[in-house]
Amino acid sequence: MATADVVSAKKLVENLQTDLRALSNEAKKKYPPVKEAAEAGILRIRTVVAKNKDIIPALIACSGEIMQPFLLGCDTKNLRIVQICLASIQRLIAKQALSQEAGSNVVNMLWNLMDCGIEDLKVLQTTLVLVTTSTVVRGNALARAIVICFRLHFSKDNTVSNTASAIVQQVVCTVFERVLAEDAANAAGAEDHSFHQNSLKTNSRLPPKSLRPCATDAYLLFQDLCQLVNAEHPTWLLGLTEMSRTFGLELLESILNSFPQVFLRHKEFSFLLKERVCPLVIKLFSPSLKHKQNLMSTGPLVGDKPYFPLNMRLLRVVSVLINKYYSILVTESEIFLSLLVKFLEGDKPMWQRILALEVLHKLCVQLKLLRCFCLSYDMKTHSTKIFANIVNALGSFIQSLFVHPVVERQSALPGVNSGKDGLNSSPGVVGGMSLGGGVTPQPAFAYKGVWIPLINVAATGSARPVFLERLTEMKILVQVPGLSEALTTIYESINGKSFKGNFLEMLDKLEAPTVPDGYGLSIAFTCLLDVVRSVSTIVTSELEVEQRRKDQSGSKKMNGGTVLDRNDAVLEDVDPSLKSLWEELVNASWCGVLAALSLLLEACTDETGTESILKSLEVYASLCGKLGMTVARDAFITCLCKASLPPHYALTVLNIATPQNANILHKGHKRSISRDGLSNQQGQGSDGNANEPGDGRNQVVAVGTALPTVQGTQQGPVMLTAKNIQCMRAILSVAHCHGGILGTAWHMVLTTLQHLAWILGLKPSAGGSLKVSGAAETANSVITTAVMGELPILSAMLSRLFESSQYLDEVALHHLIDALCKLSTESMEIAYANKVTRGDKEPSLFAVAKLLETGLVNLSRVEVLWRPVTAHLLEVCQHNHGRTRDWGAEAITSLVKASLAYKFEPPLHENLKLQTMLLSPLQELSAIQHPDIRQRQLECVLQVLHNNGETLAHGWPLVLGVIGAVSDDQGDSLIRTAFKCFQLVTTDFLPIMPRYGLQICISVAAKFGLQKEELNISLTSVGLLWNISDYLYQNRVSISEGLVKEANLVEGTNDSSPNEAPVPPFDALWLTLYSKQADLCVDSRPAVRKSAGQTLFSTISAHGSLLQQTTWSTVLWHVLFPLLDKVKKLSGAAKQDKSDVSGGANILIHHSRDTAEKQWAETKVLTLAGVARVFNTWRQQLILLGDFPRAWALLLEHIESSALSTSNEVSLNALKSFQEILQLQASSPSPKVLEKAASLDTSMSAPKAEQIKRTTSGDNPKIMPQKQIESVMDDFTLWSTAWRVWHSIGINGTKPPTSKTAKTLPSQPFLTTLLQIFPTLFQHIKSKFVASDFQKLSRVLQCAVSVPIHADASPFLLPSSMQEAELTGLQEAALNAITCVSKAIGTSETMQSMHPAVFDQLLTFVTYACQAPSFGQIETRVMSKTASKQEKWESFRGSQQAEWVSMNYVPFAEKSLSMTTALYKKTATRQAVMEQQVLQNILRVLQMPLGLKYACPSATTWKLAVTSLLEILHIGLPVARNPTYNKHFKSMWLDLAAALECFLFSEHPAPLTLSVEEQQQDEAMDVKVVLLIQNEILPYSTALPPQFTAKIMGLLNRGSIHSANSSSFLDTNNSQLREEFAKTCFETLLRFSFITQSLVSEEGAITKMAMSALLQRCREVLSKYVEDERLSGKCPLPRSRMAEISFVLKALTTLMESLKKAHSGNVDVNTWEQVIDLYPTLVDCTTCTSTTVCSALRDVLSQYHDLLLPPSGAMQNGR
Repeated sequence: MATADVVSAKKLVENLQTDLRALSNEAKKKYPPVKEAAEAGILRIRTVVAKNKDIIPALIACSGEIMQPFLLGCDTKNLRIVQICLASIQRLIAKQALSQEAGSNVVNMLWNLMDCGIEDLKVLQTTLVLVTTSTVVRGNALARAIVICFRLHFSKDNTVSNTASAIVQQVVCTVFERVLAEDAANAAGAEDHSFHQNSLKTNSRLPPKSLRPCATDAYLLFQDLCQLVNAEHPTWLLGLTEMSRTFGLELLESILNSFPQVFLRHKEFSFLLKERVCPLVIKLFSPSLKHKQNLMSTGPLVGDKPYFPLNMRLLRVVSVLINKYYSILVTESEIFLSLLVKFLEGDKPMWQRILALEVLHKLCVQLKLLRCFCLSYDMKTHSTKIFANIVNALGSFIQSLFVHPVVERQSALPGVNSGKDGLNSSPGVVGGMSLGGGVTPQPAFAYKGVWIPLINVAATGSARPVFLERLTEMKILVQVPGLSEALTTIYESINGKSFKGNFLEMLDKLEAPTVPDGYGLSIAFTCLLDVVRSVSTIVTSELEVEQRRKDQSGSKKMNGGTVLDRNDAVLEDVDPSLKSLWEELVNASWCGVLAALSLLLEACTDETGTESILKSLEVYASLCGKLGMTVARDAFITCLCKASLPPHYALTVLNIATPQNANILHKGHKRSISRDGLSNQQGQGSDGNANEPGDGRNQVVAVGTALPTVQGTQQGPVMLTAKNIQCMRAILSVAHCHGGILGTAWHMVLTTLQHLAWILGLKPSAGGSLKVSGAAETANSVITTAVMGELPILSAMLSRLFESSQYLDEVALHHLIDALCKLSTESMEIAYANKVTRGDKEPSLFAVAKLLETGLVNLSRVEVLWRPVTAHLLEVCQHNHGRTRDWGAEAITSLVKASLAYKFEPPLHENLKLQTMLLSPLQELSAIQHPDIRQRQLECVLQVLHNNGETLAHGWPLVLGVIGAVSDDQGDSLIRTAFKCFQLVTTDFLPIMPRYGLQICISVAAKFGLQKEELNISLTSVGLLWNISDYLYQNRVSISEGLVKEANLVEGTNDSSPNEAPVPPFDALWLTLYSKQADLCVDSRPAVRKSAGQTLFSTISAHGSLLQQTTWSTVLWHVLFPLLDKVKKLSGAAKQDKSDVSGGANILIHHSRDTAEKQWAETKVLTLAGVARVFNTWRQQLILLGDFPRAWALLLEHIESSALSTSNEVSLNALKSFQEILQLQASSPSPKVLEKAASLDTSMSAPKAEQIKRTTSGDNPKIMPQKQIESVMDDFTLWSTAWRVWHSIGINGTKPPTSKTAKTLPSQPFLTTLLQIFPTLFQHIKSKFVASDFQKLSRVLQCAVSVPIHADASPFLLPSSMQEAELTGLQEAALNAITCVSKAIGTSETMQSMHPAVFDQLLTFVTYACQAPSFGQIETRVMSKTASKQEKWESFRGSQQAEWVSMNYVPFAEKSLSMTTALYKKTATRQAVMEQQVLQNILRVLQMPLGLKYACPSATTWKLAVTSLLEILHIGLPVARNPTYNKHFKSMWLDLAAALECFLFSEHPAPLTLSVEEQQQDEAMDVKVVLLIQNEILPYSTALPPQFTAKIMGLLNRGSIHSANSSSFLDTNNSQLREEFAKTCFETLLRFSFITQSLVSEEGAITKMAMSALLQRCREVLSKYVEDERLSGKCPLPRSRMAEISFVLKALTTLMESLKKAHSGNVDVNTWEQVIDLYPTLVDCTTCTSTTVCSALRDVLSQYHDLLLPPSGAMQNGR
């Protein structure tokens, strides 16, 4: 035994002994037996203590003996003794030292004291201790103990009564606590459930045998309590004859509430509930059910009036029964619940309705109960819809308070059934006047003139109002001035400053208390909120459980959304019965909840209350959405939306009818139409709802303009209240938190938000968010300061709403997008209508902006939303309203930029399909014609390139397609922007672009080149094509390999025909480049054509080595020749006038380009030259083409056509092209071709014979074998075609006109180039060049050199004098042509016969020196020989002069003569030359310049003619004298004599201006001719024809005397005499006549005749001189006459000396006679005074010395 227990036992023993001693002392005089018993007790105790260590058990064993003194003492009725005895008994009871028998004795003793009325309180105290401390008192003893307490409860002493009442309750609880303890002790034992209900139905005194002792006591006790309440006699509590029903009900309620385990565990107790309690309750409710209260009176109708204490306690019991025992009282609970609903009807007293509300309040917070209600009743087919009735009853109760006010409510407005001094009016107003801003208005509801305050209803209830929870869950976002003070007041009232007790707790009230103002509405409101919360908790919690179960089972999680917003998949797997339960819970309640909450929302004047209502609506909308109940969901959403807008405005916007909530109410209650707003209340009485007292929520805080709708536009301003703003926040909360379940309701939500944003002036800004506009749209717009500060918060909430769409599942996201698209479509329709009816009024852009915002936050699942969003935005971009289009473009471009920047998995550059999808909307914008859209599109492309260009792997075709959507109808600004993008592409992104994108890039560059708006862009585009070609070349290996890999993606430009081999991808790229450049070459603008042409042919020249052999055929037949055809066609159709050749630009144009025809001529020149250059540069590749001859012929055909053009520029350059292609030679490949690439990029190694990998060839291109090249080049067909073309050009191009005038003639450069071509061409045709071909050539040459020049150009082409004249290019070319032919003739035996033809042509040219050729009938003029330069210019400009001027042919003819001379020297002995009498022809031709001499246009002509004659004769005369060939020269001698005569004795004297030196030089030329005669002719006179010799001697005779050269020998004005010439002639005559001593008869005869003529002429000269001197007198003769006479005298001296030396046989006698006859004349000359003459005269007279000697003997020769 523990030490503490020992101490306690000892103390108990000591106390007992003390009490016994005291008892003994008190009883020793009056009550001896008591004294004796006390003393015996002391001895007994001592004995027990002495004998037992465990004192307490020993005391229990002898407790009867120990208790005997105390029992005897109580029987004495002595107060002092009784007190001592009861105290000792209590000590024994407290220490549990009593046996069961002793306990029974104690109960009996207490019963006696109770009967005697002694120490009632002590009795109660002892009874309580006896029953509660142990279980020794059982069965009947326990019943007697309980009866003692009950009987004392009915004592007249209040203290005793109240104490007994408390003890009764405690004792009753103790009885049931014993059952719990007993059950706990026997928890492992088996329960005996064998009992028969029939036996229990009879009021048998015997309890069920199945119960244990404690349970039996409790059973009997509870049964008797029921019987007592039912006014029946108890069967166990004997001696208890009466008990009040109220107290009995309290005991029953206490037992039922405290010990549900007992009733639920023991079926016997459950039986009592069903069979005793429930019928009892129903019976007691009967008077209340029958009672009805007249609504118009204050008293009850006929019948029993409900008793408040009884009804209150009955409802408490009902509350406990339903709460604790519903599982076993399902049917009974249905009755009770129906009773509660019935108590809420309007014909019941208000306190009764309040009691029912409080019970419902307790039930509504029980989730399991509500769930069971629905399962057990509402879901049963033939059962009462209990849950639905409860909710509807709550709604009916609330609405009845506003529709039919009753007296008990005492809550009318001032003046309407109010108390004195307005005590029942609103706290915010007193006497109808506002208390001002300093007083916080009480939370209340105000509707239709009825004001009802909102007070605390949760002081004793177990439920906490939803609106309080709302305050803790949400942060107050709006800081409205004065709001915090108002909320503080509300919180304080809720926390205890209002009514502190519930009606169910008023157990001390005998009469129904006055219902506090607003208490009924407040508790009904709380019940309604509890219903909402409970239903929400049931559904959501079970949904979460199912979701967790599904997740744990491995179900695939849905994308997006929280647990509460992605229940579609969960619902599919949920047990149908469970799903039906959820749906029934909502179906049964939503109508009533909506009806009541919508009314309360409209009537609520408190922000907190409004918030709780809005939260409840939000919760129910969420539930309906989760369960797929679209009608209910839309109804709640409509309610929220309607509340957020002014009434009339809401009806228009939301297109809804006026709510008729009467359909949902009970019969007899109909709700009137809701108020229409402030503007409709003018003229109403106090019953209206305008200006509700204390209604701060209806204060107008914002005034804005109405947004036009499809139904029409509200006239006037739209006013928003604070409640509207609060409802707006609620809508935002619903959409934000439960967007996944809104479905089609999104449209209504978004429509409402759109209108609210419009009214509040929130306009879209960057990114789709809404910002406060800078200024109000109209003068009617007014925003208060409070709301102005709240607008940024609302805007942020709107943005967060759409940002939260990223958590929606795909279906919900589609609903949202569909709603936005529908809303946007409506806005566009309205904008169309407004544009027609109201001008260009700005539409709402809310939907477009939010589409953008939604798209930006959902890029992680862009495949879901991209197509519907962008498809609609593309429609927006086509709207006719500029602002709408602008936002549509902003949305699309922003989405594209954001999506491209988003980090997708896999990366975007690896996802072809996704990247194409993202860029497709950007490309589709190109189809929209509005320039602003195109501008936005291009700006977006530019930003995309800057930010995401590196990742545009598969998107380049689309991006380039956007950039390349260039058309001439677009403005220059758009084109500049697009081109800026393209420049960025070509500058930075070519290396990272897919290889197949290069082809598109080339096409885009060509499009920019072809656009007509910006010339500079076109020119720059051409340059970009060149840059692209360089890039292709420099990266040829990687590009080629990449194209092979991407072959399936490349849309190759296979320009080859079906019969041609397919073009490799890399070559196809080049072909695309060439074809696009070729397209630019026929652009309508000259500058573009020129630049493109230069670029095209430069590209081919620089990079043609990259093409395969077979590709060259495609280049020729699909690029170059089509280009030539187009240029030919377009140039032929070009206009010749000067109208707008500058392309619209105000620029000066050179006269050579001032017509379209001239500009096209330049293009034609460039194109033909480029093609020719290609043929020349890449001849090695082209030659091996199978159709090269055809290409060659076609090119020559184009050249011929162009060469015969009327344009000098075209024709000339055509010949240059002709000249270039003739450079084709069968030589080895030029190193220049193979090293071209290396020269372009020194950083790269030069490809050795092109190292690009081909698909059909090896690494190196095949260099054709030399023999193969030569075989192609030696094909005469090629060159014969060229010769034919050249001849055709020559003949047709130089064909003389038939008229005397002509507008144009072939230019000198053209003719020069034409003739310069021939030498090159001749090298290829000389092997088959025949005489007929030379005749063709000669004809061309003659016509070409005969072409005159225009008078205007002659000053620049003709020399100012003959001395400055030089050989022109044309003339030189003509001579070169003959030279090359003559060289070829000289080396070819077969061509020898053409030498005469060559001489004939040259001699023809020689004649041009003296006689310019004519060109047909053209009238020409020749440059004057002596005219000055200024005179020539004026002459050429004169109107009377000819238009055409002949060329200066002197140098040409002289050069021809030199060539003739040189050629003759080489070919003099050629048979053909001799047979064709070439020498004779030369002499005949030379007669003209020799005869003209000083009359020749140039002095050099006759001098060259003499020189050439001498050279030719030196060669030709020996040939002519040769007996073998002399037969070919018979007719030549007379022509020679004529030629000599023409020269020596020309009819054209020397000019007077000739200097002495020049005269001497010219005379020397004459002397050379005489020397030729002396050396080459006269020595061989015997072999020459006599006639010729005679003529020669005659020439010498004429020349031997100075005066013989002119008929005016003695004319003083004659030119200088040729003294040296005459002397040489005379000497020549003398030499061949007298020097020889041998006799030459024939020669001598000739000489004699010549001497006779000579002497006769001297005689004449001397005679003339003598006569003239005599006539002149003292005036001396001219010096020339003196020189002449001096020369004659000297000649006579020489003659006489020669005669003396000659053979006598050679001198005729007549000769001597003539000499002697001269003597007298000589003597006459002695009168001359001239020293020179006198000296000569002396010499000649001295020769007569021998003649004057006397004869002696036989004289011989005068001797």
